[in-house]
Amino acid sequence: MAKGPRVIITLECTEARKNGQTPSRYTTTKNKKTNPERLEIKKYNPFLRKHTVHKEIK
Repeated sequence: MAKGPRVIITLECTEARKNGQTPSRYTTTKNKKTNPERLEIKKYNPFLRKHTVHKEIK
């Protein structure tokens, strides 16, 4: 059976990482064929209690 183009990725908060605080992380899937570049989404960070930019990490 074929594996398919979707892979599991981790999104990490960039704002908390800059400040040296605990970064929030989310996991999701993406299609590598249609989105080869790194994903960047605004998600909620419960530690900072606001929406921040989350970038894809390895």
